[in-house]
Amino acid sequence: MRRCSSRRKPVPTKTSPIHLLLSCLSTASAPESPIQLDHSSIPITHTSFWSKKIHNLCSKARNVDAALRLIHNLRLRGYYPNSLNLSSIIHGLCDAHRFSEAHHRFLLFIASGCVPDERTCNVLIARLLHSKTPLVTLRVIYHLFDVKPTFVPSLINYNCLIDQFCRISHPSVAHRLLYDMRKRGHHPNVVSYTTLIGGYCGLDKFVDAYKLLDEMREYGLAPNSLTYSVLIGGVFRNRAVKHGKELMCKLWQAMKVEEDQIVNNAAFGSLIDTLCREGFFNEVFEIAEVMPQGNSVNEEFVYGNMINSLCQAGRHHGASRIVYIMKKRDFVPSLVSYNSILHGLCKEGGCLRAYQLLQEGREYGYFPSEDTYKVLVEALCQEMELYKAREVLQLMLRKEQVDKTRIFNIYLRALRLMDKPTELLNVLVSMLQAKCHPDVISLNTVIHGFCKMGRVDEALKVLKEMMMGKFCAPDPVTYTTIISGLLNVGRSKEALNMLYQVMYEQGIIPGVVTYNAVLCGLFKLGLAEETQAVFNRMVSKGVAANSTTYTIIIDGLFESDKVDEAKKFWDDVIWPSKVHDNFVYAAILKGLCNSGNLSDACHFLYELVDCGIAPNIISYNIVINSACKLGMKREAYQVLTEMRRNGLVPDAVTWRILDKLHGNANK
Repeated sequence: MRRCSSRRKPVPTKTSPIHLLLSCLSTASAPESPIQLDHSSIPITHTSFWSKKIHNLCSKARNVDAALRLIHNLRLRGYYPNSLNLSSIIHGLCDAHRFSEAHHRFLLFIASGCVPDERTCNVLIARLLHSKTPLVTLRVIYHLFDVKPTFVPSLINYNCLIDQFCRISHPSVAHRLLYDMRKRGHHPNVVSYTTLIGGYCGLDKFVDAYKLLDEMREYGLAPNSLTYSVLIGGVFRNRAVKHGKELMCKLWQAMKVEEDQIVNNAAFGSLIDTLCREGFFNEVFEIAEVMPQGNSVNEEFVYGNMINSLCQAGRHHGASRIVYIMKKRDFVPSLVSYNSILHGLCKEGGCLRAYQLLQEGREYGYFPSEDTYKVLVEALCQEMELYKAREVLQLMLRKEQVDKTRIFNIYLRALRLMDKPTELLNVLVSMLQAKCHPDVISLNTVIHGFCKMGRVDEALKVLKEMMMGKFCAPDPVTYTTIISGLLNVGRSKEALNMLYQVMYEQGIIPGVVTYNAVLCGLFKLGLAEETQAVFNRMVSKGVAANSTTYTIIIDGLFESDKVDEAKKFWDDVIWPSKVHDNFVYAAILKGLCNSGNLSDACHFLYELVDCGIAPNIISYNIVINSACKLGMKREAYQVLTEMRRNGLVPDAVTWRILDKLHGNANK
């Protein structure tokens, strides 16, 4: 095959982090902006104008780089940035998710003596906390302490810092912040302690968590329901079930004295999530039956939260059990909850249970969502439950403000999973009887179903009806489906007639997708000569081939033992077109290897790399696998070395191939 004249391109040198940082901090080297910044006629002393200009660049124009250049130019003229400018810049950088630069800019402003008031500092720290890099944000706060000893972060900012340190498994650092709060006159609240307790529980440090619980009481803070819920989560994760149940009793008592309904809701939701995540489903059902929390949590919220948590844990049958408990107490599950259960049951293979719940849900006017309906009818068709699938269809058609054509189309797609050609026609009749005219999607689905079952004559009858005007006119998808169906049953002449004559008579120009279907079908029939004529006609009609076209042709030529023609096609057509991808490379490599030309495959792979193309790991695995099958250990590892040299890491398939090589060698 043709060797590429160009050699491998050098890999560009990566910019070091230091250079990247310097480029970000350098305002003089910032990129040009289309915004006009020349306001030389405005005096430097007009602070309000410049502050507004900087603010507008950051907030309205979303061009913080232009604002930084403006500040730089103003400072050369004697302007001194103020706290409003700092605020605008930090907000602009955070809006652009340039948090690292925002932290550094804040430090530069502080070092230059531009320190905002306490309220502004707290607002900016809150913005920096959105970066979720607490160590960097804490460094900014410590610099503020150095230049402004009277500054005290707000309680909300402290709590947010504690939470972020706990999330990155640094509760000890978060604990020190509690002492820092007290030293600066703040009193940690229940949120502070609850968050820190959760951090220690996440690392199974229960001794420290219980010390914090005692410390809360020493400072006159009573643990609330959320505190106990967080502690219970850690205990159950550690499988201390008996102790967890003891703490649950304290949780119910704390809920009854808690005045904030939101706290109780959060505590209950955290508890149920933990129980489901850790597999304690019996405890969940026991809570649903007994309701030990009493009236401290709204019952509808309780049941909805249980259903949601059970569904997230993949226990949709368990969630349906909660539905029965609700019915006994005259509660109706929400539409979202019911859809989640039915959807999950269908995905788990429980479509018959889902159908039963659907029928029961009709008592209180339940209709499935469109997504749930689609999943349900497809699952029922896979189980050959045609009668039940038809019942679900009729139920959806009774739903108000529903697109009936779309509902029928979903049902038709599901029917393709069954070998029931008469049912496809019955659905079309049902659509007409319901005064719901089939659209082109409906008819294409029916035609595809017939072709998939090998009933091409029935598909042609539907096409004839469409061409005669009894239904909507066929589109390119219709003809492509028919042509593929004809080729699948070996009727190549009719397929080519459809391509060359019928489509043009109907005013439809075949596209690349249609030609690809024809090429693929002809190769499957072993008609390699005819494919060349189809490809030539495609080119003459101005239809541009894509990589799928070339992949089909290469695969077909190699499978037809036309190795030389495949090589020539690559050299003369594919390579000059510059339309090739990893699928084309894989097809060529697979063909060369299967035809016993491992050496050519290796040369082709290396030539691609020399031309600056980076084949993916699949291409390398094809060659390695071929070498291993031939017992050529040295060549296999040579390709592996080349793969690593080009920046690819061997995957599980690579190692499995090499393991087989060593296994064969040992035998």
